[in-house]
Amino acid sequence: MLRYFTLPVTPFQQNCSVVYDDQTRQAAIIDPGGDLDRLLAEIDRHGLKLEQIWQTHAHIDHAGGTAELARRLDLPIIGPHPGDQFWITGLPQQGAMFGFPPAEPFVPTRWLQDGDTVELAGHVLNVRHCPGHTPGHVVFHSPEMQRAFVGDVLFAGSIGRTDFPQGNHEQLIASITQRLWPMGDETVFIPGHGPESTFGRERQTNPYVGGT
Repeated sequence: MLRYFTLPVTPFQQNCSVVYDDQTRQAAIIDPGGDLDRLLAEIDRHGLKLEQIWQTHAHIDHAGGTAELARRLDLPIIGPHPGDQFWITGLPQQGAMFGFPPAEPFVPTRWLQDGDTVELAGHVLNVRHCPGHTPGHVVFHSPEMQRAFVGDVLFAGSIGRTDFPQGNHEQLIASITQRLWPMGDETVFIPGHGPESTFGRERQTNPYVGGT
């Protein structure tokens, strides 16, 4: 069975999730933005073998630790979509701007496109390209777990910012309504910040996309 846990990291309290198979203990980490020693200690505490990095997008609080973690453990970096190349290139500048530790750019082992899949220990998650917050943002959906790891596309009671370079409000709304809602009202989503919610709850109560 596929399981996960989430740890908030960096001063921005970004939700870094670790997805793992409860039998083989093989694991993937989603958006290792920082605090790598604390993340690795928690992975060790669970007795997991970290095998992959999955990246939703390349803002500093989500990607600041990606290059270092990949180098330290010789891990493949999977994602995001190529639309975020300029954010990856600019990671050192992002880090300096927001007072983060020095961050390195990276080259993904594999870029992701809408409709791709990622696999961990025989479990398959679907990839949806959900631009708007950033042009290359992707979401990982596990029908098996009824969970979606949505980065900064959607939050409990809110939506992602679109005032960063190449952000687009109309694109973001379309990503939510056309690509997230079809995953089902019962699907629980893990946002990049704050508490989990369900798509059904947000469709009813979210002031930005409620009723859509």
